[in-house]
Amino acid sequence: MDTADELRIDAPHRELLDQVLDKWSLSVLNELCERPCRFNELRRAIPQVTQKSLTATLRRLERNGVIEREVVSTRPVAVSYHITPLGKTLRPPIDALLTWAAEHLPAINRARAAFDGMEEEPGR
Repeated sequence: MDTADELRIDAPHRELLDQVLDKWSLSVLNELCERPCRFNELRRAIPQVTQKSLTATLRRLERNGVIEREVVSTRPVAVSYHITPLGKTLRPPIDALLTWAAEHLPAINRARAAFDGMEEEPGR
């Protein structure tokens, strides 16, 4: 991926980062870091997500080995999701990104406001 002098994000890296750091994946991982959840528990915990988006997110995370799906033999049959050991390794880098965002959000908001002000200028 990178050397001491350069940072390269190749296609496989970009695809993986897109899949595990997207809007719904972060919310799902946040919930599953606390405890295993069934599908409807996740829906209640993340009310903005649609059933279709949640299903797609869970499948992507499962495909990447970040979460596991377990069929629970109850009546009716239930499915529970939990984070894998590999998925737990995502916590430190995600926390680092969130810390960076929290520290720099005021500067980013100032930059956005300045940019948006320039967009409103005539001839721009």
